[in-house]
Amino acid sequence: MKDEAEATRRLGEIGLDNFAPYLMNRIMGRYNATLRADMAHQGMSTPKMRALAVLAVIDGILIRELAVYAVVEQSTLSRALDGMAADGLIRRAPDRDDSRATRVFITDAGRATFERHWPAMASAHDQMFRDIPEAEQRAFVATLQKILRNVRHNAF
Repeated sequence: MKDEAEATRRLGEIGLDNFAPYLMNRIMGRYNATLRADMAHQGMSTPKMRALAVLAVIDGILIRELAVYAVVEQSTLSRALDGMAADGLIRRAPDRDDSRATRVFITDAGRATFERHWPAMASAHDQMFRDIPEAEQRAFVATLQKILRNVRHNAF
């Protein structure tokens, strides 16, 4: 019986075009690059827009949860939230049950900013799935959800 090191194929044997983490990084890199111009036009950064996107769906979330959903380091997110609060895009409030925790809420101005950016996000999404049947799209998303459950370290 081969030991684990011998049984593990090398990246060169698998190939980059067959290595899912590489493909996911390339896809997200292209998606983010596509959106950068629109964000820059609105004076937004990727962490700020990701935070607004999450808040547009899950308002009043704890900062630590927002960092996970927005896929942004908490220190980077805190700096982004400072700027967003100064611009009137979000407001912070202490959590009712834990005075050490803070919740973040999107303001009307923040929602309007996100809504101006949404068409670019939707267009980039549609471009990614062009010529892929809806059934394949649903199966792909279901597989991604399973992968996320396998790798996540938190409850959400």
